[in-house]
Amino acid sequence: MQAPIEPAHMLRQLIDAALAGGREALAVYGTDLRVTVKADATPVSDADRRSEAAILARLRRDFPGVPVVAEEAVSAGSLPQVGRRFFLVDPLDGTKEFIARNGEFAVNVALIEDGVPVAGVVLAPALGRLCVAADGAAWCATAAPDCAAAGELSRIRVRRAPAAPVGVASRSHSTPETERALAAAGVGERRSIGSSLKFCLVAEGEADFYPRLGPTMEWDTAAGDAVLRAAGGAVVTLAGAPLLYGKPGGAGRRPFENPPFYAVGDAALLARLGACEPA
Repeated sequence: MQAPIEPAHMLRQLIDAALAGGREALAVYGTDLRVTVKADATPVSDADRRSEAAILARLRRDFPGVPVVAEEAVSAGSLPQVGRRFFLVDPLDGTKEFIARNGEFAVNVALIEDGVPVAGVVLAPALGRLCVAADGAAWCATAAPDCAAAGELSRIRVRRAPAAPVGVASRSHSTPETERALAAAGVGERRSIGSSLKFCLVAEGEADFYPRLGPTMEWDTAAGDAVLRAAGGAVVTLAGAPLLYGKPGGAGRRPFENPPFYAVGDAALLARLGACEPA
């Protein structure tokens, strides 16, 4: 049986790991990037690899024996066996945003226990923004421009959805189904932002609804999901069940692939979408 992890100490270590990855990403940001295309047709750069190596080194040092599922390692064929506790790492979420140099990329580190994201860090290195979650609470902070340190944490909470909620969606992945979901929720204002920062907008009460009806992988969502849940929101499948992690694949899905989901700050929005409120 794995020993329990003390939340406050763990959070400091996860922030340290994310900042280490952020420093590596920033070292490449703004340079002439060497970008290749992986087998799944997504881009990968030196920043992805350098960030992941820095994060993995710290997680293995600080949490020996806890499996780590990391995007680039999985792409290279390393798919570890996971039990009730493991880490999910996306070293550079939003590689397209990174390549476009719009700042809307993130470093994601999350701890999963019994299928639930119980702690997570979403770091936007170029924006100097950090959102974190542990022990059922969520906070945001500024990050130093060089990712050397993070500032004081401030508690965040979702808001009650207004009559015309604010929707958030990706610039890169909008679909007709997404547009229909935004309309069904009665979205008035719409904000577009890249990567897992969409979860953070909802968690901070700056938006209310993020539908993702196209494919994602667990490392794309786990850290942002942890932050949103800890801030009082919910991330559910289209049937209303909480999104779970450590999925084995099958039924046409890859291991660790997510089904479509809705992320909301106020669960009352789910009634408009025909989804059940989560238990």
